[in-house]
Amino acid sequence: MPSDRLEGVALVTGGGRGIGASIARELSEAGMRVAVSGRTPQQVEAVAAEISGLALEGDVSRRKDVEAWIERTEDELGPIELLVANAGIGNQDGATWDVAVEASWHVFEVNVLGVHICCRAVIPGMLERGHGRIVITGSGAAYLPGARHTAYPASKAAAWRYGETLAAELRGGIPVFVISPGLVRTDLTSTRFGDDAPWTPPELAPRLVRVLASGRADALAGRYIHAEHDDIEDLIRRADEIGEQDLNAIRLRR
Repeated sequence: MPSDRLEGVALVTGGGRGIGASIARELSEAGMRVAVSGRTPQQVEAVAAEISGLALEGDVSRRKDVEAWIERTEDELGPIELLVANAGIGNQDGATWDVAVEASWHVFEVNVLGVHICCRAVIPGMLERGHGRIVITGSGAAYLPGARHTAYPASKAAAWRYGETLAAELRGGIPVFVISPGLVRTDLTSTRFGDDAPWTPPELAPRLVRVLASGRADALAGRYIHAEHDDIEDLIRRADEIGEQDLNAIRLRR
């Protein structure tokens, strides 16, 4: 279990339940002041009350909501040191050609546009202050074979590429990481996978985010880090090798 003690303010989107709520609890336990956002007020209020944090209601795909979150968080808690762009929704129900265009596209609006809006909103302040970090929640659906519906895996592939290129754009300034939490049992996944699925221990993703927030892994910015299959301490030790060999990245190999 990481022992990193953290300071400052974190904003966790999709923080009212599941992985986001667990990350918010971990960051609070580590010493951060945490704002949690989500669409369901009862959920974000419950998590915020549990961690003495700030509850923010709204939709991550709406710019006005996100900008209001940033303003309120920085007014009440202080400058945002860490953005965890975690909010996401699952795949469409039904065949791609049968699902309404609006329903499929909404997956992209939340999983990709929502990440962009949040990053765009916090980066100027981070650059002005000269510090800050961003963690984007990805998914193995971005690269694993076997997917049968298009919206979710395509959106997560886009989110991964977005995070990697944003990290390159901000290199030397704001470290950006994309993580895979693994197959964690949540409301989003429990109805799609059976009890015999290779479930990932739910504490691993929050622990990984805690290490990334500490700054010890900044040399790994832009890399894809799996909460279960990667040993973050080993990756930190091998950061030069990982960069030189372009490891922990999604690539076409020939």
